Amino acid sequence: MGLVVRSHDSEGSVTATDQECIDTIRCLSIDMVEAAKSGHPGLPLGAAPMAFTLWDRFLRHNPANPGWANRDRFILSAGHGSALLYSLLHLSGYNLPMEELKRFRQWESKTPGHPELGVTPGVELTTGHLGQGFAMGVGFAAAERFLAAKYNREGFPVVDHWTYGLISDGELMEGVCAEAASFAASAGIGKLIYLYDDNQVSLEGPTSLSFTESVVDRFQAYGWSTAEVEDGNDLNEIFEAITAAKSEPTYPWLIRVRTHIGYASPKQDTREAHGEPLGAEAANATKARLGWNHPEPFFVPDGVRERMGEAVPNGAAAEAEWQTLRAAYAEAEPGAATELEAVLEGRFPHGWTNTLPRFSPVDGPMASRDASARVLNVLASRFPTLMGGSADLAPSTKTIINGSSSSSQESPEGRNIHFGAREHAMASILNGLAIHGGIRPFGATFLIFSDYQRPAIRFAAIMQAKSLFLYTHDSIGVGEDGPTHQPVEQLWGLRSIPGMTVLRPADANETAAAWEIALQRQGPVAIVLTRQKLPTFDPEKVPTRSGALRGGYIASESGPDAPELVLLATGSEVAPCLDAARLLGEQGIPTRVVSMPSVELFEEQEAAYRQSVLPPGVPTLAVEAGSAVGWWRWVGTQGDVLGIARYGASAPGPVLFQKFGFSPENIAARAKALRERSEHGAEEPTESGTEPSES
Repeated sequence: MGLVVRSHDSEGSVTATDQECIDTIRCLSIDMVEAAKSGHPGLPLGAAPMAFTLWDRFLRHNPANPGWANRDRFILSAGHGSALLYSLLHLSGYNLPMEELKRFRQWESKTPGHPELGVTPGVELTTGHLGQGFAMGVGFAAAERFLAAKYNREGFPVVDHWTYGLISDGELMEGVCAEAASFAASAGIGKLIYLYDDNQVSLEGPTSLSFTESVVDRFQAYGWSTAEVEDGNDLNEIFEAITAAKSEPTYPWLIRVRTHIGYASPKQDTREAHGEPLGAEAANATKARLGWNHPEPFFVPDGVRERMGEAVPNGAAAEAEWQTLRAAYAEAEPGAATELEAVLEGRFPHGWTNTLPRFSPVDGPMASRDASARVLNVLASRFPTLMGGSADLAPSTKTIINGSSSSSQESPEGRNIHFGAREHAMASILNGLAIHGGIRPFGATFLIFSDYQRPAIRFAAIMQAKSLFLYTHDSIGVGEDGPTHQPVEQLWGLRSIPGMTVLRPADANETAAAWEIALQRQGPVAIVLTRQKLPTFDPEKVPTRSGALRGGYIASESGPDAPELVLLATGSEVAPCLDAARLLGEQGIPTRVVSMPSVELFEEQEAAYRQSVLPPGVPTLAVEAGSAVGWWRWVGTQGDVLGIARYGASAPGPVLFQKFGFSPENIAARAKALRERSEHGAEEPTESGTEPSES
């Protein structure tokens, strides 16, 4: 559906106070950028009318309680225009005093250069990388739809809110927006309205330099409903367009609003208005053109403060009305109400860890992806809002929740999400699901495709979103698909992200422990799993669960004496290290094997524990079928690393492990050579990995 809105009188008619509110937003934004001597004044000047209309006429929120569960969400996806959002939050009565606006972009202010979740009251998401807010907003709307379908009852719409966003020309060039827009329409995600600030200018100049398609036609082709506002200063047009969108809540909506970047400034409609201060002279000229007769900066007229301050009592009344509905719901539907309260608060079911599968050697060898599938389905029976899916790889990643339908417009309560081959958008949507609240989301793909997700993973870490990323096909064990599909540098790439927890379990029981950790861990978690089968260790002999919970532990000792060698490994390389330790033990060399499924968790342990596992002065060989770059921190200058210093090859997985030196015999020989060098004080090895060989 396409709608073009023309200006005419309506119940959204404009008053003088409306215009004064808009100009106050504009001038506060100018003042913030000028005070900081950096920032982006262009978007706030052009987009203030649509933002004001949305916040004044439609947005249901409570400034006194920014975390109210049933609030509407507003996402400034074009996060560079943060001064606009801070002006709205301050004027609407959030705990964002004028002093913080004056400290825009300064050390430890509540007004950073781009919006940051947890820093500024009322900011729903960290945004800035163009397209991330767009895709995370789809996650917000998907969360609302699922929770509403699962918990609402006739007469009790306890989950009932909208997601709004302000997006820009530049981000609609980003591929993640295309992925997320396609998914949203295909999945039938509704109650999602994006205001598109079509000012036709980006940082390099007019968008016509690189962006010539019809955005409206493109979104209609995706399956979005659209509306077009030809004059971004006409509040009547904007009001009517949003009203039309809200009348059809079953589809996502794009409202194109034709605006002028840097409106009313001498730099209007130029690239110079985008990302630099106007300068004192141009700022004064802009205010004069707006008819702003207040020479002092950061001025707010009393009428504006009174008008926009109405958000405080209006928000309190809206939440009070919802609380009344919620109380009646609890009386009429006590079971559903109790469960909804628990999931919104993130509480865990009683005794849930006791229900996790326990595996033994009689279960036989098992790929960790298969063990993960069993754990997932046990947990899904205990966690009613555990949901997720894969980037068109669920049969391979083993991430189907049995007994649940596919999430769709026809089956909104479905817990299996079909993201399609859209890895980047999937990761961003997971972040939206996680930050929304009430959902425990996961998304799966092959480890090699984590490269497509990198910006979203980084945002998950910045926000400390409880997003769970499942990765299978974790190494050269992928086999015949060859180097294009065999991850080498990805493990340490993920481990290098601050705030990220990476778990690479060595067997089925470590996999169960990885899920246990992931659900309780603050911040994003990656569980990295194998395609090939792994031995199942005897939990009576190998402390897989308790050890994994600490990130690293002693998996075996080859004799009663103190170790003379340590083999440190993760994932599929632990088993050949155990075999290598037996070979070394037969040669009279006491050898310890350490399994370290999580470097991050191990690093958090007290020094005494770490040293008890990795004793100082004992030659240590780290073994992992990937880049060696990060292991030197753990083996020290006298240690060695058996890794991969090139890309893989096409051959059966067992052949590749043999050719790349990950056989028990080669591991034992490499460790023995390390011991000999250590005994004779030889220089440490210079190679950080192995080339294939016949030896």
